[in-house]
Amino acid sequence: MNILLTNDDGIFSEGIRALYESLSQIGSVTIVAPDSERSAVGHAITLSDPLRVKEVNRGGKFFGYATTGTPADCVKLAIRALLKKKPDLVVSGINLGPNVGYSVLYSGTVSGATEGAILGIPSFAISLATFTNPDYSFAAEFAKKLSRQMFDHKKLPKGTLLNVNIPAVEKKRIKGVRIVQQSGRAVEERFDKREDPRKRIYYWLTGEIIKSDAKEDADIETIRKNYISITPIHCNMTDYDFIDTLKTWGI
Repeated sequence: MNILLTNDDGIFSEGIRALYESLSQIGSVTIVAPDSERSAVGHAITLSDPLRVKEVNRGGKFFGYATTGTPADCVKLAIRALLKKKPDLVVSGINLGPNVGYSVLYSGTVSGATEGAILGIPSFAISLATFTNPDYSFAAEFAKKLSRQMFDHKKLPKGTLLNVNIPAVEKKRIKGVRIVQQSGRAVEERFDKREDPRKRIYYWLTGEIIKSDAKEDADIETIRKNYISITPIHCNMTDYDFIDTLKTWGI
């Protein structure tokens, strides 16, 4: 099995190291990841600047390729230019923090897997639902199990990827796996107004995950109850239910 890894936390993150060490036990793994953090860049790709690539060593040996691009750039570049053979699987993560609700639209981690799906490769994004004191060991173990299953099933529906969120609790407290839908709004946003040393005002976006619009059979409540959430996501964002109604507007 040939596996391509990427992320949005950067090639030096501990999440991608844990994923690499785990998935290397079941296949040949290549890393193409941003050279620094690219969180919340969505599915941006680079058109106006060149993409630069350099080899990165970790632990005294070759670890992967770092690029100046976004996660979507990394996957596109890997498949179109760097790899000799198309990978069997694209895995993006392990992200620091959950990717649930509408945050999947902003997520560079999810977009890395989305680019894999666009290019016709079975892909999943995996995130650990914490921002403090992360322990990636169980998430990496689960990613290995899911990778095997995806390889055995050979493919997902065209344009579909999996979004996986792992509760940040001890392995013994994980209650199981649930296949669930995406929640609605996940974050209560606010801007902190601050002042720099030169008395200039600036704003810093912050927020927290909320329970509002979080259905029982959706990702937010699932990980709150210590279940792993897996949500199939489709690249086609058409609202088919609204097409006929929109036609009646006489636009």
